Amino acid sequence: MVGKFIYSLYEWYMMRHLDPEKMPKHIAIIMDGNRRYSKIQGNIDVVKGHEMGVDTLEKVLDWVIDLGIEIVTVYAFSIENFNRTSDEVDNLMKLFVKNFKRLVTHKKIHNNEVKVNVVGRTELLPDEVKEAIKEAEEATKNYTKRVFNLAIGYDGRLEIIDAVKNIYKKIENGEFSIDAVNEDLISKNLYTAGLEDPNLIIRTSGEERLSGFLLWQSSYSELYFCDTLWPEFRKTDFLRAIRDYQARDRRFGT
Repeated sequence: MVGKFIYSLYEWYMMRHLDPEKMPKHIAIIMDGNRRYSKIQGNIDVVKGHEMGVDTLEKVLDWVIDLGIEIVTVYAFSIENFNRTSDEVDNLMKLFVKNFKRLVTHKKIHNNEVKVNVVGRTELLPDEVKEAIKEAEEATKNYTKRVFNLAIGYDGRLEIIDAVKNIYKKIENGEFSIDAVNEDLISKNLYTAGLEDPNLIIRTSGEERLSGFLLWQSSYSELYFCDTLWPEFRKTDFLRAIRDYQARDRRFGT
């Protein structure tokens, strides 16, 4: 009881000392540690770890909305994740279906006008997952206040390759010349076209690498690595990341 009170007091203190004027507009998150959490617990299935990770993500969305952050992009499933056991992949796909269908009528999503968007090679996903994604995107397509991006079937290098292919086709079709190719044009052909690059990228579980996440978009992002496993990620962990971001002197290469 005392511990919860102290934790709540610390959380309140951190909230009070964040600068609303320096809040990142776009936060990206590598949600790492679900499987490790399951192993550490010893008596729970790996799928349970992923389910708990979904619960954590829902809490993070609440925090993001409460802090006025406009865009959040999360790394949910990489191309390499297809190489995991068929049982784990199948159960993850079922989780995607279940939770995308929840988003269709999710009160917090609609009350706060959050646009749901999936980035990645969705053609690789099972039909039932693609259909659930379509339903969630369709239900929120007219919202403009906030954006919730989920990177599924995603790989940063493949994203750049796909962008180059799209540009090449347009050059072949005579839409513009090769001299028109610049950073802005490449950005407009990425999966995240139309969105600002992330100001802050958070990775949980203690690993300090991007693992192919938003390779082009992260060139000037601030990186924050947290030891906490994703299912145990708390609001204080999130607030520490933002506090650290606000304390940095962002030079953008100058």
